[in-house]
Amino acid sequence: MEKTVSWKPDVLGDGFLQATLELKPDSEGPVVATLVKAPAPPQPSFWNKVFGRSSRVAANTDVLYIHGWSDYFFQENLAEYWRSHGAQFYALDLRKYGRSILPGQSEGFIDDLADYDEDIEAALEVMGHGSKKSGANDQALEGRKLVVMGHSTGGLIFSLWADRNPGRADAVVLNSPWLEYQLTAAARALVAPALRVGTKIKPKAQMPSIDFGFYSRTVDKNKDGEWEFNYGWRPEHGFPVRPAWLNAILAGHAKVAAGLDIEAPVFTWLSTKSLLVPRWHEDMKRADVAIDVNIVAARVHHLGKLVTLSRIEDAMHDVVLSARPVRNHAFNELTRWLKAYL
Repeated sequence: MEKTVSWKPDVLGDGFLQATLELKPDSEGPVVATLVKAPAPPQPSFWNKVFGRSSRVAANTDVLYIHGWSDYFFQENLAEYWRSHGAQFYALDLRKYGRSILPGQSEGFIDDLADYDEDIEAALEVMGHGSKKSGANDQALEGRKLVVMGHSTGGLIFSLWADRNPGRADAVVLNSPWLEYQLTAAARALVAPALRVGTKIKPKAQMPSIDFGFYSRTVDKNKDGEWEFNYGWRPEHGFPVRPAWLNAILAGHAKVAAGLDIEAPVFTWLSTKSLLVPRWHEDMKRADVAIDVNIVAARVHHLGKLVTLSRIEDAMHDVVLSARPVRNHAFNELTRWLKAYL
């Protein structure tokens, strides 16, 4: 059964709804996550039904999306893509992100990525895809499929979740997942011991920022991008980086490097190039300025036995926010994959 929650209009308007998911409190007090629900997908036309001419490759499918670091869900075009293919789209603002930030909280902070299982399970229970352990019937929606989709850190979180929860998702879709530290696994191994010490001494101490604001500049409609978003939920220079959080991220990277065994087919978008430099360059609008895409590409093959990697020319870090021809090409590649594996 679906868990009953109170839905209210979302900040995106246009029929989007949101529900607050109460979670266990932590050392900072009450904790919530926020589930956003897109309008129901449009019904196929009468003639499409008669002649079977439909592009609804995700009919009878529910999609749950998780954002990246210093981010939240605002990508309406992503919801529209899934809706156009017949899926019911949901997005989750994790605890201490976006709609879920409460006063006095350390934005984005967590010290173990597995703790996000609580957020994910709460969302899936509302969607009718709860685990058998929770007493919910994971077939409650009469055989509806489940696709989990994550961007950047959300891609890392969902990769680890899918590995721990075989059989729950029918497909995993990753949008520039942060699967490895930018400076290679060797650098991660050197940094990790010092981080563990820092985690024990001052787990929430603010570390020096290395976000120059270039990625935000490529996205922001008021600068060099074409998208509007809430600066309080998606700050120009990102959330403060804290030792315990970064330690949790590197621990996740280490698990990916050791090899996961995701049973569901996995699809991954990555740009063909990264541009990780300390000065602004116009080419940043046509490259990933957040992760090293070639290092991550090597890690994609550590996720499972059935993985597909789609390298998108001129894509930005969030592929769906790239220039229109680029994102349209990316969506076409995903559609082709869905026809084969969903």
